[in-house]
Amino acid sequence: MKPLWALALLCVLCASCKKYETYAEQKEHEVDAIKSYIAKKGIKVITESEFFAKDSMTDASKNEYVLFNSSGVYMQIVNKGCGSKIMNKETVKVLCRFSERNVVTDSLRLSSVPRYTENMIVTNNNSTFTASFVSSLTEVSLMTSAYGSTSVPSGWLVPFSYIKVGRPAKENERVAEVNLIIPHTQGHSYASQNVTPYFYNISFQRGL
Repeated sequence: MKPLWALALLCVLCASCKKYETYAEQKEHEVDAIKSYIAKKGIKVITESEFFAKDSMTDASKNEYVLFNSSGVYMQIVNKGCGSKIMNKETVKVLCRFSERNVVTDSLRLSSVPRYTENMIVTNNNSTFTASFVSSLTEVSLMTSAYGSTSVPSGWLVPFSYIKVGRPAKENERVAEVNLIIPHTQGHSYASQNVTPYFYNISFQRGL
């Protein structure tokens, strides 16, 4: 058995090595973490061509996710939603409920369910979506409180090209719901700084 001082030194050295990893090494570890998460969760990855051939839909019963190569975002559309898409030049308030998990540790970090609604202002400008969280004295933004910014992560905006954002008016209508695996380049500031991928379950509903 190693003496306690040797174990302590080993811990310090391991922490030091992690601290001084190169960005390239951190990105490699992120890719490995995402691959491991996909395998662990039994996710079937389909190509963009397959996704578009299925009318821009994934089969949740088969646990399908589409990989968008340009962003590295993986998306599963659980429900396309009711109502209509956000039209070109339109700005709307979108109400969200979400949970956020660290992909590396598979641990829950944030969740608005069931107590909070995350509110965003979303604009479609020629199929390029931009958005900001609403954070004020009367409207609490968990994401802004946690990460210090009203900017919506780029990865959160990917679904808007494919889902409808409405309000259920009939018993069989549902709000849009997606699952996302978002690499650090498409995530919030903490994800970017720590080269950490996150998993999200998000529902979207049009605000009044």
